Amino acid sequence: MTRVSSPHVPARYLLFPLLAALIWSVNMIVTKMAASAIAPAAIGFYRWALAGVVLTPFALPGVWAQRRQILPNLPKLAVLGGLGMALYQGLAYVAAASTTATNMGIITAMIPLMTIAIVAVLLRELPSATAMLGGLLSLAGLALLIGEGDPARLLEVGANRGDLLMGVGALAYALYGVLLRRWALPVGPWQSLYVQVAFGVLFQLPAFLLAPPSPLNSDNLPLVLYAAVFPSLFAPFLWMQGVKHLGPNRASIFLNIMPVATVAIAAVFLDEKPHLFHIVGGAMALAGVMLAQMRSGARPARPKAA
Repeated sequence: MTRVSSPHVPARYLLFPLLAALIWSVNMIVTKMAASAIAPAAIGFYRWALAGVVLTPFALPGVWAQRRQILPNLPKLAVLGGLGMALYQGLAYVAAASTTATNMGIITAMIPLMTIAIVAVLLRELPSATAMLGGLLSLAGLALLIGEGDPARLLEVGANRGDLLMGVGALAYALYGVLLRRWALPVGPWQSLYVQVAFGVLFQLPAFLLAPPSPLNSDNLPLVLYAAVFPSLFAPFLWMQGVKHLGPNRASIFLNIMPVATVAIAAVFLDEKPHLFHIVGGAMALAGVMLAQMRSGARPARPKAA
């Protein structure tokens, strides 16, 4: 049960969502580095398989204890595992070969905005005026970013393949979040995560078996270990603690740190020097997301006349 946060909370509670956001930001850099070190299908499979092995001693007893609640919800857990574990991160690994970590971080920051759009389409809840204004501002920022300073360039040559794949992956994760909240499965969070990871491994197994061999070695093993442990296990735990102590609305503000942290880390470790269009386009996209989150409460659409 989510704890109602008071206006004044201990500073240490702020570290939970902050560290989670930073871990996910570093994972963008790891994803980009993995593009030249290991095949996308391989790291996607190894990451979740290893995460499942690490999680087994802690989560499997609870899965067995909650089997009566889990079995009827296996189809829904399979959908969540496919969207959140296989599709989102799988597309990110493929996208990393043809786009920058900077672009990946900024596109991922659009997930809250995509969530509002999905809720409007699937649940027919009209977004607020500020959410729509924020959406337009973010789209303009993305056009400036992906068009490398010239939005009209998108009409001539189209968007980069990696940017498009990252956008589809972000959309999949936004749908994952909407379904996760809408279904509200009667399963513990760690048990739910464990079953979703199992389905993620299962869905990625065919691509792993059909892809050219990409064995683990001294160059890519640290990348796989980081992806399997920190963003897959530690970050969800920290995030759940942040939501518990701060509430979901206050915790979600820390997600806006991710694109800024990703750009900064990419500049240091990947030598991705930000250009003016990165700064302006990213700032517009981030400002649009923050504007949409200020008044993201939606109102039900009017029923159609019979």
